[in-house]
Amino acid sequence: MRYFKRKIYEKLMDWKDNWSSRYALLIEGARRVGKSTIVEEFAKNEYESYLLIDFRNPKGNTTEYFKKYSSDLDRLFSLLQIEYNVKLTKGRSLIIFDEIQAYPEARQLIKYLIADGRYEYIETGSLISIKKNVENIQIPSEEIRIDMRPLDFEEFCWACGEDEVAATVRSHYESKEPLGQDLHAIIMERFKTYMLVGGMPQAVAEYAETKDLKNVEIVKKGIIDLYRSDMAHIPVGNGTKALTVFNNIPALLTAHRKTFRPGMLKKGSRRFDYYDSITWLEEAKICNTCHNSLDPGIALNLDVDEDSFKCYLLDTGLLISLSFDVDIVSNEDLFRAFLRGKLSINEGMFFENVVAQQLYASGHGLHFHEFRKEDDPKHVFEVDFILAKGRYIYPIEVKSSVSNRHVSLDRFCEKYRERARDPVVIHAKDLRTDGGVEYLPVYMAWLL
Repeated sequence: MRYFKRKIYEKLMDWKDNWSSRYALLIEGARRVGKSTIVEEFAKNEYESYLLIDFRNPKGNTTEYFKKYSSDLDRLFSLLQIEYNVKLTKGRSLIIFDEIQAYPEARQLIKYLIADGRYEYIETGSLISIKKNVENIQIPSEEIRIDMRPLDFEEFCWACGEDEVAATVRSHYESKEPLGQDLHAIIMERFKTYMLVGGMPQAVAEYAETKDLKNVEIVKKGIIDLYRSDMAHIPVGNGTKALTVFNNIPALLTAHRKTFRPGMLKKGSRRFDYYDSITWLEEAKICNTCHNSLDPGIALNLDVDEDSFKCYLLDTGLLISLSFDVDIVSNEDLFRAFLRGKLSINEGMFFENVVAQQLYASGHGLHFHEFRKEDDPKHVFEVDFILAKGRYIYPIEVKSSVSNRHVSLDRFCEKYRERARDPVVIHAKDLRTDGGVEYLPVYMAWLL
């Protein structure tokens, strides 16, 4: 796998400099987001030597050594160095437990390995919290967890050798100066390409190397098939339901009200029927769920409606591939319509999904808010996203079409005027400020 500059590298350095003597680092993320690649690059750059054990495909007698010698670390380390032909040096070597969910017993050993103090440890994995991967083991408290997500727009620009594009976007966001018609059009086209390619490293690598979107589509379809295969291995019942939810995410996001409604999947079904499947998709990091905050305040997680949520896909490039029965890049009319914002389907779902993706990559939890006017209880207002910082909350409305109307945003600011600040409309046009509302082009969402 080709290595790309990733922002998570700074978090790895922070762990190494400040926490590695007391904690292992656990990197979670969906399959194919580049966990193994970034960790191995980090090990090469920052350590004298490293030993990487892929527990999906361990060498020789690796797991037998763990079973036999977990209480004899001298023997365990000696055998592993021979098995992997690596010389470890006390205080200057890293041991990587890759795909740790495939062998949870090694994760349970972390407590004793940290106490031993010879080496430093990073674990990577998907489906870390799935019940079968944690039952009958004691989860170590000597872990720091971080999430790894697909590339955001800035990382995509770096990967494509277009650092200046990202730098220009950042500069104008900070100065609040409009970019102008020509520059905005160029960057908007680059962002549309990012939406189409997505942020999965394999897809980005294919695009960066070949600029062939048809090959990119093949890579994305392969990742979708991989996820579907994973769902097929979920215990009977839940796997079928998880696959049903996954396949219907485009339909759920195209609906006028995007909150999850099981009746759209199967007539007469209830949310409870899909609870375990939604949880699996969340824990597999395939879905980014956005919950309805009933009384939005600075602690958005304190008052959420667990039954009212939206399911966004982890990557907008995958969502586009999942949405079309035909290959969008092979259909020239469809491809041109996408780049020009003239698709006949609801493009709002792609805009909302990519904003959710950028916010999540920036470390934000996802929350929205539904509310009704007291004198008009039938009319539902919705603010797409809410961020919290300090004493205030910041509402965000996403628009794919050209419109100066944002009734829900105005009503929200009126209702929560004591705590709401700096409302934002994310749209497809240039940056501007009007009437106390900041209008940001969608390619700036990663900067919020």
